[in-house]
Amino acid sequence: MRELLQDRFAEVFDRHYEHIYAYAARRLGPDLAEDVASETFLVAYDRRDGFDAARGDVRPWLYGIASNLIMRHSRAEARRLKAFARSAEPDSGPDDTELVPGRVDAGGARGRLAAALNRLSLADRDVLLLVAWAGLNQQEAAAALGIPPGTARSRLHRARQEMRKALELDSEVAQ
Repeated sequence: MRELLQDRFAEVFDRHYEHIYAYAARRLGPDLAEDVASETFLVAYDRRDGFDAARGDVRPWLYGIASNLIMRHSRAEARRLKAFARSAEPDSGPDDTELVPGRVDAGGARGRLAAALNRLSLADRDVLLLVAWAGLNQQEAAAALGIPPGTARSRLHRARQEMRKALELDSEVAQ
């Protein structure tokens, strides 16, 4: 795998760049995503000799590098989540009486989810978003972050509980 990574790095780049960029864009916005995605592959290229073939797929390794770079930009991510939470809040104007009873306001739910994401620790958020947005499984997320699988499992469990609480608040409001 190490030789494959060295000899075919352009193929690795072509295969995974768009996915790494999309993950970074969802976390930081398009302005910083290009920088993070590019830097991910610069770091990966510089460290290609140290890639452990026993890890198997290169994808979790790349997401791990990207997650570490995103962590450096955590303030930008927090601002983005706060702005998203504010922009998704329902307008409390006089037209609220026209809402159909029991209707769940999707914008409000997104806002509460964004706020809940922002309240998560960076460690819990990283695991959740690697699973939810990058499509990694728990084992891959653990490998990407360089943590034991049990730690990834407990972080994911905590993060999912917080997201459920945010959604439960939304369903209580709708009733």
